[in-house]
Amino acid sequence: MPLSDSDKKKYHRSSRMSDSEIITILIGFHFGTFLNFKQYYLFYVQKHLRGELPDLVSYNRFVELESKVFIPFVFFLKLICFGQCTGITYVE
Repeated sequence: MPLSDSDKKKYHRSSRMSDSEIITILIGFHFGTFLNFKQYYLFYVQKHLRGELPDLVSYNRFVELESKVFIPFVFFLKLICFGQCTGITYVE
């Protein structure tokens, strides 16, 4: 007899990384020169930022954690990175 959704065990793994650490990594990627996030995380973050971020998680776990900081990250981009609109918009 298969288990229903309510009977299944739900696991909630706590993240060792703080929200600010996750957002910092995402901002670093967007301001860097890497072409894709996986290369950035595996070859830069895990090798060169381990001292600054001692609780790094695996790439797969980090991708799972990204969703929990999506809203704060979008607010940060909107408030800080996009700047003030002057009424004139130029798209190249």
